[in-house]
Formats: sequence, C-alpha cells, structure tokens
Amino acid sequence: MRLHGKTALITGAGSGFGAGIAQKFAAEGAHVYVVDINADAAQTVANEVGGEAITADISDARSVSNMAETLLATGPLDILVNNAGITHLPTPMEDVSEDDFDRVFRVNMKSIYLTAQAFVPHFKTRQSGAILNIASTAGVSPRPNLNWYNASKGWVITATKAMAVELAPQGIRVNALNPVAGETPLLASFMGADTPEVRAKFLSTIPLGRFSTPEDMGNAACFMCSDEASMVTGVAMEVDGGRCI
Repeated sequence: MRLHGKTALITGAGSGFGAGIAQKFAAEGAHVYVVDINADAAQTVANEVGGEAITADISDARSVSNMAETLLATGPLDILVNNAGITHLPTPMEDVSEDDFDRVFRVNMKSIYLTAQAFVPHFKTRQSGAILNIASTAGVSPRPNLNWYNASKGWVITATKAMAVELAPQGIRVNALNPVAGETPLLASFMGADTPEVRAKFLSTIPLGRFSTPEDMGNAACFMCSDEASMVTGVAMEVDGGRCI
C-alpha cells in the first residue's frame, strides 16, 4: 500500500498504459481520478479500480480548467500523471500534415503546460506533490518517419527536467518514464501496420524481446510517485527492455 491515502489524477487512463497505471495505483491504496476524452472508457476503468471518471480534453485550456476545478473542490491532489499521448502515422517528415502536427503538439506537449497551470499552484500551496510525465524512448533514440512524434517526446523529457529544477524548492518532484512501444491503442499507428513481420522487426530492436506492458508502466510509475522515490526528481527513466542501450 505504497500510495495509501494519496489522491492521483491520470490523463489518458481509459486504455493502455494509463489504465495500467490506474490499476496499480488503486491496488497500492490511491484514490484515482481516471481522465480520458472517451467518457465510456474512463468510466469503465474507474469502475474497475474503484475510482472516479472525468471526461476531459487535456489539450483544451477550458476543459483542463474545469477538470481541475471539479477535482480540487473535492479535496487535495497528491499525484499528477500526464499520460495522454498521440502520434502521427509513420510518414516522411515533410509529408506529415499540419493538422497531424498540431494534434501531436496539443496532446503531447500543450497538455503538460495546461495541467501545470491548473495544478502547480495547488502543489506549491501544499509544498508537496509528484508529477509524472509519460515520454518515450522515441525522445531518446528516435525512429525514422516518426519525426514530429519523436520531437514531441524529446520536449517532454526536457520539460520534465526544467520543471523539476524550478519546482524542487517547493517540495514538488517531477519525473518521466520512457516506455518502448507497447500493447496499447497506439501500437498499430507506431508500426504503420500490425503484422507478424512488422512486429518481429520492432521486437528485434528490444534486447529483452517484448513490448512494454501497462503492468510494467504501472509498477514503474508507482515507485516514481511514491515516498520511496522522495529523493528522485528530474529523471527520465527508460522502461524499454534495453531499447536505448
């Protein structure tokens, strides 16, 4: 029960890594707010973990502000996990549409800015808090034809370190996780096509020979957001089976 008595908000928690993090946090005693743009998905996971569902578009300022107002009216927040993410299909960089670029920017980058605006003042008042940003191995070791997705995750890693330095004097820790591709709704988009041949090619680049799982991410996130990691901040930890070695 490493998160007993803690309240956590997890974005993009209606599926994939976010759902895995929500399940682990709840198992470790946290009260979990499951945030997703898909209301049904958020409610399903919330029901599974005994948490509460919030439907929100975390790339929209008003939606994030309303989400924060709703949550903080019920009590304090201890943990913020910025997990929601999106990618563009594997495409030469110059052929990615402006709409796809803007979508990646809004969901992967702007959302972290918006949740910081919404919750950092609260954490500062309490002089405590843990923020975890889900980045990617793509921000460390980019794959061809995912250029703007790679760049957005590199931004997340840099933002994490910058946030950690600025917020440390207020007792707020900020870390990131870098998963490799996993069994999530984005997997087919990363690969371009989900075939045995393409999967084998991807897996050949991962020394441990498998994708990241929601359970892997939940376990790592639980440590990073627990008091066991009270001296850990500004870290972007690979959860990638050796992909970035």
